[in-house]
Amino acid sequence: MTSLKIPKRISTALMNSLSAGVVPRIGLEYVAVDRKEEIAALLQDLENISEAGAAFRFVVGRYGSGKSFLLQLIRNHAMERDFVVGDCDLSPERRLTGSNGQALGTYREIMRNLSTKTRPEGGALAAILERWFSTVQAQVVKVTGMRPSDHGFSEALEGKILEVVNDMEGMVHGFDFAAVLKTYWQGYRANDDTMRDSALRWLRGEYSTKTEARNALGVRVIIDDDSWYDYIKLFAKLVSDIGYKGMIVILDEAVNLYKITHRVSRESNYEKLLSIFNDILQGKAESLGFLIGGTPQFIEDQRRGLYSYEALRSRLTESRFIREGFRDTSGPTIRLQTLSHEEIFVLLTRLIGVYSAHHKHENNLAPQDLQAFLQEATKRLGAEDLLTPREIVRDFISILNILRQNPQISFGQLIHGEDFKPTAAGTDPDTVEAGEFSEFTL
Repeated sequence: MTSLKIPKRISTALMNSLSAGVVPRIGLEYVAVDRKEEIAALLQDLENISEAGAAFRFVVGRYGSGKSFLLQLIRNHAMERDFVVGDCDLSPERRLTGSNGQALGTYREIMRNLSTKTRPEGGALAAILERWFSTVQAQVVKVTGMRPSDHGFSEALEGKILEVVNDMEGMVHGFDFAAVLKTYWQGYRANDDTMRDSALRWLRGEYSTKTEARNALGVRVIIDDDSWYDYIKLFAKLVSDIGYKGMIVILDEAVNLYKITHRVSRESNYEKLLSIFNDILQGKAESLGFLIGGTPQFIEDQRRGLYSYEALRSRLTESRFIREGFRDTSGPTIRLQTLSHEEIFVLLTRLIGVYSAHHKHENNLAPQDLQAFLQEATKRLGAEDLLTPREIVRDFISILNILRQNPQISFGQLIHGEDFKPTAAGTDPDTVEAGEFSEFTL
């Protein structure tokens, strides 16, 4: 197993993340298994977006089922295909709408995590704009034959840049967006860091008052809770026009919208979600994809989930013609299936490879050992459908750690001992908060 070659930075991130039950942002290809139908459907969405289309998907699975892993895998696929990707985990402070900056918080997080193939760690906004200017400069040199030092070169370059900028002025909020881009270009051309920083602050939604923005940039609006999605659409149009394939926005942990206890606030967020859903699927957005990760409860609870909002329920309910054994991955909701024993077996095999490469430690586990681990985990949990990747991975890495640190113990002694208790799935404390009587008051 030690023949597997993985950079130490990647193997460290994998081991640290998987041991803690957290989805890694890099190295996912070393442990990914199956999900062929889901990945194929989402890659088709990327293809459509690259042709100036748009897509909206819910990726649904219970806690630990691998939905966040799938979203991060698609994030990496998208960056490899030259998309710009922004992702954000929703929380009580980050929602789709709100009166105290919660929606703006979501926008800021998306822009902070903005990533490209060359900047996968995030913070790519300035790099995107400067790549644009460099590309346009190369195009002007090629078309005109002029050199950057020649008279008239700067005017030709600015004309090409303003062609893209002016094309957005007719869109909602496009005039001010274009004005800020012009300011950034002027700062770039004059090597003025203050102008560039002011424009970047505005694009990241960091101005808190219109007066502050007007003094710095001469624009009379700022990005806020009500307008953030319009600016996401503008940015998707920009990155498409300057040479990227499009923009993907990933919003995970959408169950936090379900957990909003105030009914009016919760329904306002569902209404905003419906507005984005309709806007994208009706073709009003281009080169833009939204992926939303949530639990079945978030979708299907008819009392406070999306199904409690009739307009969303009617759009998300599966066709009555779908039967056992058949799936339709072309709809707006992709439901993750439980991994089979064969798929989990492959996952465990890959984990051994990554673990051995990271620790430079040879494991002598045989296929029958992995089968015994799966049987024991299923027996202890009491139900095969409780086996989720998160619990399996955490328990198995823990076993590998114990075996490495205590070579006198055998694999069989460890998993058949009385102290071996697999982590129970589906016991997330947050589910209690959203239980049957969570809204009952005296």
